[in-house]
Amino acid sequence: MKDKFILGRYLPLDSIIHRLDPRAKFIFVFLFIILVFFAHSAATYLWLFVLIFIAMQLAKIRPWYIVKGLTPLWIFLALTFLMHLFLTKGGTRLVQVGMLSIDSNGIIEGIYIVLRLMFIMMISTILTLSTSPLDLTHAFDKLLSPLKLVKVPVQQLSLMMSIALRFIPTLMEELDKIILAQKSRGSEISSGSFITRVRAFVPLLIPLFISAFQRAEDLAIAMEVRGYDVDRERTNYRRLHWKFKDTCFLLSIIPIALILFGLKYLGV
Repeated sequence: MKDKFILGRYLPLDSIIHRLDPRAKFIFVFLFIILVFFAHSAATYLWLFVLIFIAMQLAKIRPWYIVKGLTPLWIFLALTFLMHLFLTKGGTRLVQVGMLSIDSNGIIEGIYIVLRLMFIMMISTILTLSTSPLDLTHAFDKLLSPLKLVKVPVQQLSLMMSIALRFIPTLMEELDKIILAQKSRGSEISSGSFITRVRAFVPLLIPLFISAFQRAEDLAIAMEVRGYDVDRERTNYRRLHWKFKDTCFLLSIIPIALILFGLKYLGV
């Protein structure tokens, strides 16, 4: 299970993307996600796919590694496609069975929405794979620091994000152990029909939630014993340094956006 879910995992590789300032990567991904919602043609989606593929190559991450790591989310994407397939009307009526109907616009919109979600998940996964959770938290804290003036608990939010990213791989490892323990007791989890697998998976959630709550309690006790105070100003051992390459990387979003809007308004 942990090999099929890579959200929150960090790959300590030596690449151009890894060496960029996490603040630059954070802002770039945020702007890129906004651009994804402006894509609405085959050419614009192809352009975004090319960009994501280039980002994978620069980060030295194999495309198949990301596709395989997002396997648990394919069910969500399939449900999203089916929802648009049956609910979006317009264009040519292709199938009519009782109250259910499928139109050409439903297929097109379903494909476009699934591609949008895929691109958002893939670019976000590249960000987490190429940036350590500590650097992500530090960048998040620095970018949102102006909100401290309006009493927004930025440090608490950064701590919550750091703990969440750290606990995702840990919970996946715990789930692997529970699955192996259930299989050793004769539980059929990886065989049978889809409904059978879902029913066999439900009993795994109870020990998983118990383990998660136990780890959260242990962490809270450890932080309290060490005198952690949420209201005290935090210091950082490692400091972020913005360089010229980070500026160039961030400014690259401008030609990317210009090409995207050009393809969109030209009707390509």
